[in-house]
Amino acid sequence: MSILLLATSSCTKEQAVPVQVDYDIVVVNDDFSAPVQVKINNKTTGADAYQWTLEGSISNTMNTSRNPGTIVYEKGGDYLIKLKASNQDGEAGEKSFPITVFDGIDLDFDVAIVKDDFSPVEVNITNKTTGASTYEWTFEGGIPKTSTAQHPQNVVFTAPGDHKITLKAGTDFENYSQQRTITVKPYLEADFGWEVAFQDDDYQAPVTLTMTNNSISATEYQWTFDRGLPQTSTEEAPTATFDTPGVHSITLKVTNGKETKEVTKTFEVFPDTNLSTHKNVKLGINTAHNNNNIGAFFSTTTREVYTKNGVSTETGKEIDIVFFGLDGTFSFNKFIAPDKVTEETTFSAIPNATHTKFINTQENCGCGVSMSVAEFDSMEDDSLLKNLTIEETNAGSQHFTNEVSPRIVLFETADGRKGAIKITAFIKEGSDSYILIDIKAQKESN
Repeated sequence: MSILLLATSSCTKEQAVPVQVDYDIVVVNDDFSAPVQVKINNKTTGADAYQWTLEGSISNTMNTSRNPGTIVYEKGGDYLIKLKASNQDGEAGEKSFPITVFDGIDLDFDVAIVKDDFSPVEVNITNKTTGASTYEWTFEGGIPKTSTAQHPQNVVFTAPGDHKITLKAGTDFENYSQQRTITVKPYLEADFGWEVAFQDDDYQAPVTLTMTNNSISATEYQWTFDRGLPQTSTEEAPTATFDTPGVHSITLKVTNGKETKEVTKTFEVFPDTNLSTHKNVKLGINTAHNNNNIGAFFSTTTREVYTKNGVSTETGKEIDIVFFGLDGTFSFNKFIAPDKVTEETTFSAIPNATHTKFINTQENCGCGVSMSVAEFDSMEDDSLLKNLTIEETNAGSQHFTNEVSPRIVLFETADGRKGAIKITAFIKEGSDSYILIDIKAQKESN
């Protein structure tokens, strides 16, 4: 019996289990440029204890797990991955694997215009890229067109418009690119026009012009006004007055520090006739005016026709002609002083109204003044008007019909300017009937 027990004990004696250390690694995306991610696959057999040394990685501490997971290298260098494995039988083994990590590429560069952005434009480039070993520069439209230098020389661009500067930087493992754009302003061009003052749009002396500067890529301006006041100016858009009749020249010289251009234009100033002319003015009968369809009020200074809603404290003081037409038959018509509308018409009072004297019917006036249609048409200055004496009389202020056409009506404004109205047509349009008139009036009293 005892012999059997000894035999059984001899058969169950344990043998030591050997440790076979093995693992492989996979570099994520095969990218050896920092940051580098490495996955470890532990294929070790016979071990129950593990000690990893992950030199240079973020997890640069001893790791005792079977699989340390994904490890990351943030800086370039030569590193060692090492595993020691053992078991309870005292068996042990180890394996080391070297890995080389390259510094990652941090691509960056600045462009700076050396002086200004007028053609030709010189550009300085500051390369701040790190981690790259090769550089390929492309300068769209530049001189030079390309470069492989880490720090290229200054580049010159001449053609106006946008130009791309591209850097492709890399290593044996990867390449990156980045782009900047610089803009070259258009070539220098000198050009201008002008706006004439409202009261001077007939170009009769004196004439005041405000320049409209249409130059391109200019930074400095030199104006010369032939017989103007002022005679010269360096403003961008000055104003000048011309008192002398005749042809005048205006010259503009511009520069941007690299180029200079010049242009000259001419215009004519005419002798002062002291006469303003307004043609084909429409004045509505009272219903057209009160319904705000066709105004019956006119200003010889603003040259505007005003309906009922167009009258205010500001416009009221400018109105100097009021037409009252009773209806579309034109059997009762007359011109009335603005300050008398509530006495003689159905119109509302005009704020700040002034008084204009009218002679509606020269044929009945008996006041010693007259003007024919032919005299009106031939009037080219105010010589005929200034010799008139406009007096208000009951006979002269009487209404008129449409039986006489054209008809001449004389007037004198509150500020002493004399004028004449020629009624050229009576247009029957029911409640929107109107008259067509031409007006010739003095610009200033004398």
